[in-house]
Amino acid sequence: MKNIPLYEVRKIKDLRDMLRQSTALYGERTAFMVKKERGGPYVHITVKEYSDDVNALGTALLHHASRGSRVAILAETRYEWYVSYLAVANGTGVVVPLDKDLPKQEIASMIERAEVNVLIYSSSKQQLVDDIIGDIPGVKIFICMDRLPGRENVLYFGDLLEEGRRLLAEGDRTFLDAPLDPEAMSILLFTSGTTDEAKAVMLSHRNICANLEGMCSMIYTGPEDVFLSVLPLHHTYECTCGFLCEIYRGSAIAVCEGLLHILQNIKEARPTIMLVVPLMLEMFHRGIMKKVKADKKLARKFALGLKLSKLLLKFGLDLRRKIFAPVHENFGGRLRMLISGGAPVDPQILSDMQDLGIACLQGYGLTECAPILALNRDVDFNNRAAGLPLPGVEIKIVDQDENGIGEIVARGPNIMLGYYKNPEATAEAIDAEGYFHTGDLGYIDENGFCIITGRKKNVIISKNGKNIFPEEIEALLSRSPYVAESLVSGEVDQRGDIVITAAIFPDMENVKEKLGPDPDREAVQALLEEEVQKVNEQLVSYKRIRRVIYRETEFEKTTSRKIRRQYK
Repeated sequence: MKNIPLYEVRKIKDLRDMLRQSTALYGERTAFMVKKERGGPYVHITVKEYSDDVNALGTALLHHASRGSRVAILAETRYEWYVSYLAVANGTGVVVPLDKDLPKQEIASMIERAEVNVLIYSSSKQQLVDDIIGDIPGVKIFICMDRLPGRENVLYFGDLLEEGRRLLAEGDRTFLDAPLDPEAMSILLFTSGTTDEAKAVMLSHRNICANLEGMCSMIYTGPEDVFLSVLPLHHTYECTCGFLCEIYRGSAIAVCEGLLHILQNIKEARPTIMLVVPLMLEMFHRGIMKKVKADKKLARKFALGLKLSKLLLKFGLDLRRKIFAPVHENFGGRLRMLISGGAPVDPQILSDMQDLGIACLQGYGLTECAPILALNRDVDFNNRAAGLPLPGVEIKIVDQDENGIGEIVARGPNIMLGYYKNPEATAEAIDAEGYFHTGDLGYIDENGFCIITGRKKNVIISKNGKNIFPEEIEALLSRSPYVAESLVSGEVDQRGDIVITAAIFPDMENVKEKLGPDPDREAVQALLEEEVQKVNEQLVSYKRIRRVIYRETEFEKTTSRKIRRQYK
C-alpha cells in the first residue's frame, strides 16, 4: 500500500468556528460569484461579506423565531440559500434543506414530518407555498427571498438582513454568542425516495466537520480554486462538498444558472474544479469523443497526441494541457479536476479524461455519512474503485460470499445521529458496534481501495444461487455509442426462470447516423440487440442478457439525476 502523506488541514470544532476562521484567513477573497440577472455578468461576494450576511440574518431570525426553531429552505441554488443555511445552523436552530423539485404533497409531508416552524423560500415557489399552506399548520413564519406585492404576512429576506445589521450595530450578540452543541442535531436531511420511503437523516456539526477535514486532507483544494456549482444544493453531496468545503478552504463558488447554461457558465466562470454526477461526466466525455471522431484527420491527430503525451509523462513531462488545448478551452481553460459522485462511473471515462490532462476522480458516500465515506485521492487513485476510506473512518465487509463480496459497513465521526423519530430504522441501519450498514455490496482490494459491485436490493439471484449485479452490466452497455441509458433487471418467465432483461433508451443521434434519418422500430431494436450481443461476449453465461426492451423515452430520474429503479 502506498504511504503518501495527507494534506495538512486546520481543525474546526463546528461550522461557526469554521466560518470565523475562514473570515480571518480569507476575508477579502471571493466566496461567491453570482448573477443578479440571467445572462448578466458574475458579481463577486467576499468571504467577509458573506459572513456578515450570515450573522445579520441569524440575528434577525432570533428576533422573530425562538432559538431551536426548525427552518426549512425551499429554493433554487442562489446566494440567499447559502446565507440561510449557516444563519440557521450556526445558532438559530435546525436547518432542513428541501428538494424544490418534489411534488407539493411530498414537500408538505416533509415540512410536517420535520416539524418545521419557519419556511424560507424563493418567489419561484410562491404558488406551491400557497397551495400547501393549509397542509403545514406548524409553519408560523414565512420568509420570501424576493419582495412580492400584497403579501402582508410574509417577511422579506432583504428586510431581515437590514434589521440584523442594525441590531448587530447596536451590540446585539444573541446569535453570535448562541450556545452551539457540535454533537446535537443541527441539520435534518431527507433521503431520496417517495414520501413513505424518504427517511429524515439527523446530522450534527461534528459529522460535517469530520467530513470537511477528512476529504480536504485527501484532495487538495485552496484559495486559488473556483468551483462551478451545478448540482442541487439540498443534496448533501453538493452542500458539504460544493459549498461548505469551499468556505472552509477559501475557494470561490460560481453559481450555475441551470443545466441548460452549463457550457456558457463554464466559459464565463472559468472554473478549476467541478462536482458532477456520472450522467454529466458521460455527457462531457461523449461530446469530446464525438467531436474528435467526426473528422478522420482530427481523430488521427488526437490519437497521436495521446501517444505523445503518455510517452512524455514517462519522462516527467506533462504537456497534456498544451497538446489538448482545444478541449481545455471548451472547459474555460483552467479546469484541473472533475469529481464524480452519486453513482459509479465507467473507469474508461475517468481514464480518458485523465489522459486529456483533467484529474477525474470518484468518491463514495451517502446522506447518512454527511456524505463522504471513501474518496480517490488526486495523488493515489484507482479508477475501478469508489476510493480509500476517509481518515478516521473504518470500512469493512460483512456477510461475504465465496468471492469475498459482502455488504459495506462503516464507522466514524461522520456517521449520522440516526433517523428522526424512527428508532426502528436507526437500529436496523446502525449496529451495536456503531457500524452503519450502507446497503451497498463490494470488497476491499489489496491496496485498501473500496470496490463497489452493486446495491444489495438490486442484486439479481440466479436459480443456481449466483449473484448478478445489474450495475456491472449497465456499465458495459453504457460504452456503446448507441446506448444513452439502460436498466438491467431479472424478470421471472412462465417457467419460473430468471431472465436477465435490459431496457435501453438509445442515443438516437448516433442511431440515426448509423441507420439513416428515419429508422423504423425494428431496425433500432436489431441494432440494440447487436450491441447487447457484444456485451454478452464479455460476460459469463449466467449474467448474459436474454431480453432487450427498446424504450422511446428517458427513464424517470431523481433530482440528483439517478435513474429510479422500480422495486416490487
